[in-house]
Amino acid sequence: MLSRRLPPLRSLEAFVRISRLGSAKAAADELAISPSALSRRLSALEEFTGKKLFNRKHQAMTLTEDGQALFEAVAPILDELAEQIGRQMADSKIMRLRLGVMPLFGGQRLMPRLPELRRLYPTLHIDLDSSAHPVPKLGDTLDAAITLADEPDAKLHCVRLDHNRVHAIASRQLVKELGDVPDPVKLSKQSFLLHSEMVKSFDVWREATGMGDKYLPTVDHFDSGPLLLEAAAQGLGIAIMHGDHIARSNDNRLATLYDLNVESPYSYWFVCKPRALESRPVRIFHDWLVSAGL
Repeated sequence: MLSRRLPPLRSLEAFVRISRLGSAKAAADELAISPSALSRRLSALEEFTGKKLFNRKHQAMTLTEDGQALFEAVAPILDELAEQIGRQMADSKIMRLRLGVMPLFGGQRLMPRLPELRRLYPTLHIDLDSSAHPVPKLGDTLDAAITLADEPDAKLHCVRLDHNRVHAIASRQLVKELGDVPDPVKLSKQSFLLHSEMVKSFDVWREATGMGDKYLPTVDHFDSGPLLLEAAAQGLGIAIMHGDHIARSNDNRLATLYDLNVESPYSYWFVCKPRALESRPVRIFHDWLVSAGL
């Protein structure tokens, strides 16, 4: 009996990436290939199947009915194949990833999930660097980084990990004293605690409270998220951070000041030089990070 011919694996990989991301550009970025190369892979798959798999509208791409059926059939199989191949390739040789990560993300979001990665890839070891400004170190002392930014360097391979809201975080006593409604005069007499990588967050929060540029309170700067939260808990001021930071802190001494819906200019991003994705440790961590939804 003749075996059935299979489509190219790279075409299937491109198809699944586009399906999950909804964007050809984002899929090309993740695969570290040009948009034209991605288009050729997708065209090859559509020619192979004889079906239109996507509806294209500007930069967005949505699955057709045939495309959805194909995705549901092949995506779980490709995921399982990738995991099994990774396990088969793992041997006694240690793989090492040099990763830059901000302390708060590392402590709250990365560390609790690393045992999961270790079970999947026992030979992958990670050297962590939590010092400030990791991007200039990429390609030198770091292979990749998780950083907080408003607009990451377009020359890097970048994957946005979240979207955030700005929150003012303070001790429960101070939150009670300041009440439920923002009072610009009262707020101008407070000390504000800002992370040195998140100064724009204070601008948008200040506008939302009516403070604007008219009121200029005292500002203290920190380069450590954990220290900033501790300072707020000790009553040293009002920390301007993300809602995710207080939710994951599980610190009963802290509370959110006011019920405001303020979009943050910043997101956490995974970044590396495009060529770094050719390194197996970087690729393993990148794929796991994206699929884990940290």
